[in-house]
Amino acid sequence: MHVTGTAPLPAPAPSESLAAPAGDPQGPPGSRHARRFGLPVATALVMGNIIGGGIFLLPASIAPYGTVSLVAFGVLTIGAIALALTFGKLAARDPRTGGPYVYARGAFGDFAGFLAAWSYWITTWVSNAALAVAAVGYLDVLVPVSGHRWTACLAALAIQWLPALANFAGTRYVGAVQLVSTVLKFVPLLLVAVGGLFFFDPSRLGPFNSSGHGAIGAVSASAALLLFSYLGVESAAVSAGEVRNARRNVGRATVIGTAGAALVYLLGTLSVFGTVDHHRLVDSTAPFSDAVNAMFGGSWGGWAVALAALVSMIGCLNGWTLLSAQTPYAAARDGLFPAAFTRRRRGVPTVGVAVTVVLASLLTAYNYLSGSGRVFEVLVLVTTFTATVPYLLATAAQLFHLVSGRADSVDRGRLVRDAVVTSVAAAFSIWLMAGAGYAAVYQGALFLFVGVLVYAVMTARRTRAAEQHTA
Repeated sequence: MHVTGTAPLPAPAPSESLAAPAGDPQGPPGSRHARRFGLPVATALVMGNIIGGGIFLLPASIAPYGTVSLVAFGVLTIGAIALALTFGKLAARDPRTGGPYVYARGAFGDFAGFLAAWSYWITTWVSNAALAVAAVGYLDVLVPVSGHRWTACLAALAIQWLPALANFAGTRYVGAVQLVSTVLKFVPLLLVAVGGLFFFDPSRLGPFNSSGHGAIGAVSASAALLLFSYLGVESAAVSAGEVRNARRNVGRATVIGTAGAALVYLLGTLSVFGTVDHHRLVDSTAPFSDAVNAMFGGSWGGWAVALAALVSMIGCLNGWTLLSAQTPYAAARDGLFPAAFTRRRRGVPTVGVAVTVVLASLLTAYNYLSGSGRVFEVLVLVTTFTATVPYLLATAAQLFHLVSGRADSVDRGRLVRDAVVTSVAAAFSIWLMAGAGYAAVYQGALFLFVGVLVYAVMTARRTRAAEQHTA
């Protein structure tokens, strides 16, 4: 696979070689516990990270807007696929571990690369804490744990540390857990998404637009709830160094995984809309459980969906834990993060995993012990802003490559096509940022400014070390 619509890159300088440094798993892994991902596992990583536990509540969240929300789904899917295609092109150009960080740094220098790495890192460990807390709600359906604050807190910490232990065991086990959890969680999802079509009753759909606004306003309002459903499209690109034949497979895994997740989202939501009465769906706290109960009768749906949601979230945490360590690892190799983040064992950046899970655990404990869920919710909203910063920088990097390509080596037809796809991806990234809300953007900017101070310290240390070396 090659990057279409762009001129070939000049050969990199020795200090910026695209080859991985010693010990980096770009070549054959040196341990039986460090195994490169093939296309199936890379695709599972993308789909597993996109589809977390949110899908199990999504139909009820958008039901108040009516079936017009399905139009918003279609619009957002186009944007997500465009972003996936953009990541595929960028990975074909530079298939190193780090994803958006690598692309931003390659196009715009160290500072842009650092901002991408810093904002993405914040997103991952705060999101991990959010997933663990949400998973406790599903666990409570199976085993009562929420009656006591300490019990719930310990359960959330255990849910975080189990995937972390899988990561410490090596990429071989990360890939195995990701593949198994993705398969297991898709069984009940496909049961509703496909099986629900056989029980579909159009009379249950309710009004097309029940938002009280015009069609465009209703689409925008429902899209604000759906925008964050596609976070994770960058998963294969971030772990490109662990993907076999990355120039080819990262792009394929990203597009297939994103399209597969979109299909499950759309069919699942449509089936729930058509099996659960609209007035009941609006107030539902377990729409997939209600759909299964409506399809087959009984009350076992709640248990089945709770188990599926728990498996889904643990699998999602497994993938996000790996991603949370990959970007700091890539930045640390270039001196933009502390050198400790470059330590790897069995193909996994172990220091990055450890620091991330500790930070997420502290945030989780604070959430439970403070007794205030609002602070935690605000932080989660902030991550919806911080996640889009590396997205936007990556799409800007692709635009940079397209526009700066040499005229004598650019296929004009492909240039136009790639420019359109990248522009759609950039618009999608900005829409994600706007959907986070004014407060989240404001507070997310504060997180970025703290990162600027960290960058200043790391740059000063690199400069001093270089001066001492040349003295």
